[in-house]
Formats: sequence, structure tokens, C-alpha cells
Amino acid sequence: MYDFVIIGGGIIGLSIAKALIEDDKDAFIAIIEKESEVATHASGRNSGVLHAGFYYSANSLKAKFARVGNKELRRYCKANHLKINECGKVVLAQNEDEVKGLEELKKRGDLNGVELHWIDKKELNCKYPNLKTTQKALYSPTTSTVDPKEVCLSIKKDLLEKNVEIFTNTKYLKKISTRSILTNGGELKYRWLINCAGLYADKIAKDFGLAKDYTIIPFKGIYLKDKKNRSQLKTNAYPVPNLKNPFLGVHFTYAVDGSAKIGPTAIPAFWRENYKGCDNFNFKEMITILYYEAKLFLTNAFGFRALAYEEMRKYYKPHLLKLTSGLTNKMNLRGFDKWTTPGIRAQLLNINTLELVQDFIVEKKENSVHILNAVSPAFTSAFPFTRWVVKNYIKEKNEQ
Repeated sequence: MYDFVIIGGGIIGLSIAKALIEDDKDAFIAIIEKESEVATHASGRNSGVLHAGFYYSANSLKAKFARVGNKELRRYCKANHLKINECGKVVLAQNEDEVKGLEELKKRGDLNGVELHWIDKKELNCKYPNLKTTQKALYSPTTSTVDPKEVCLSIKKDLLEKNVEIFTNTKYLKKISTRSILTNGGELKYRWLINCAGLYADKIAKDFGLAKDYTIIPFKGIYLKDKKNRSQLKTNAYPVPNLKNPFLGVHFTYAVDGSAKIGPTAIPAFWRENYKGCDNFNFKEMITILYYEAKLFLTNAFGFRALAYEEMRKYYKPHLLKLTSGLTNKMNLRGFDKWTTPGIRAQLLNINTLELVQDFIVEKKENSVHILNAVSPAFTSAFPFTRWVVKNYIKEKNEQ
């Protein structure tokens, strides 16, 4: 019998194992991952941006963990000789109204203890002559980019060296009892089960009588890439976001390999692993997801109709490039000619209020813990967030 069985080999599952083994070096831990390698889905396909933590309201878990997570992951990458691009980020106002949005972000950053600096148009033009703003811009020096797959593989290596067992090609099938689950490789027994299954976290939680108010709605994200960085981008450049939804708008990412990216899209997907064409097609998932997407469309919850329409338009390359015009000053965009590998964001929907949940959601029952909404910036926040999960949902109960 394992002390802990973790479902999911993404950044959250790996970091949970890291937190557990650091708390108890003798813990007997297994991670099961249905793919042939860890970080095959969202954790290995995200932008690689380590966010600074100034977008989020001060009372949110995101705000609590992003700032600390940014610092810890930068330190981890350096200590393990992983690639990191400490290029910072500027948030640019495209008109006078957006200057107020910048001021709100600065206020949030100050409350969250995040280092931010104002730079005026003259300073922006001096440092980044191919970017533009109205009046002023917000500069975040701690925002960085990494290779997310490389980070996850490094954590995996650390875990294996500490005798954590990682079973790939091993899929959760069903709950047998409060102490065991069935996988395609047989039964696994445990004292604690921790569900970090990302796109399937809600479905597994429902087997344990949880996630009654929630379902996952998948959103597909894809970028346009300038491999040789003909645009001469030298920092991440973002617009002022609409803080009412969890998407940050079309922006420029200065990747760790020196390339530049524009994106992402955030189009609702039709099934949970709807990456390309009919790959991984699942009819039952499609029916359920279309049902909720139709409800969102009919009720126009959080402006869903306009969001869906606008996201569809982003697949037209000239339109996506045009969306960056308010951020650029004669930038060479001709190098942005290749679509990146799509990623899918597991976005939790409250089925009662029809709201996209914008913070971490964790539920527990008996000896199982379910991380239902590890939404962005989950990658950045992974280390402190998972320590918090261990302390508040597992360790305290063990000590009672």
C-alpha cells in the first residue's frame, strides 16, 4: 500500500509529490500518468511565462502563490542549470481608458508585494523602440520565461532519485473503495489519493462524490511563432487585460529559446483533448461540453458570445497580427508565420452560476484530495500552492 497515490504527471502532480517527499523523505509515493511521459498536456504546452503575480486581487490564492512561485521557480531553474530568460514584461495602454487599467494593476501589484515600476513613453522608446504605449507603461522585472517541459522533466528526475515511483501509460479507470483505485495496470492501494488530473480532474472527483457544482470547459490556445525573432522582441509585451475574464488578451512572448510568439487564442474546444482535427475524439464529452457552451451562448454569461466570436477570428492570421497593432511601433511582423503546437486550458465552470472560476479550487472527502481548478498561473504557483495543499488538506488531518 502506498502512502500517497497521485493521479496526473503535470506540474501540479509532480509538485505535490515534491512537497510530500520534502515533508517526509520516507513517504511511499506513486504518480500515475496516462501518457507515455509527464507534462504531455497543459504543463508541457503552456507559454512558459513565469508570471509576477500582479493581475490578481489581493484576497485570491493566485495572488498568494504567484509572487512566491515566481521567485522559487527562477531559483530552481538556476540551481538546476535549466534555461531561463529573465526578460521582464511591459503592460501597455492602447488608449487613455486603458491607463486606468494600468493603475489598477499597479494597485494590485502593490497590495500583493510585487515589484513593479512605471516607465514613461520616452523610457519605453529607449529600451524597447518597437513597442508603444499611451502616456506610460507598467514594467515587471521579475516576469521570466522558461521551457515548461524541461522544468517538469527536471522535477521528475529529482523525484525518481528520491524513490518516488512514476507509472506512465497508466490510466485511472474507477474508484474501487476509499483505499484503492483501478487502473489499466491493475489495482493500486493507498492511504491518500490526490487527484491532479487537469482536464479530467472533475470527472475523477465525481467518482468520489465531489465536484457537484462544477464541470471542465476546455479552451484551446495556439500562438503564431517568429522562430528567428525578426521582430527583435526583447521583453514580454501585454495589453491591459479585461479583469472580468481569466484570459490576458493577445500579447507578445519572448521565449526562452530566443523566438517570439503572438497569441494565444482561447477558443472553446469541443472535447477535452481536441488538439487537432478529430484526434482523441470523444462523442460523450462533446455532447456535454456543447450543452454547457450552448447555455453560455444563450445566456451570454460573462460576454461569452462576443468572446467566442472574437476567438474564432483569431485563427485568421492577418486578424491576429492586427490585434497587436496597438502594442507595436513599426515592428517587423513578417517572421510570425508558423502556428505552434496547440495547448488546452482546463477551465472550471460553475454550472449553477455559469461563471468561469478564476481561482484555485480544491475539494476533499475522507482520504482523497481533488485539485479541480489549477488555472493560470498554476505553473508559476506550483511550488507554494502544492505545499499549501499538503499542509491544509493532508498534513493537518494526519496530525489530528
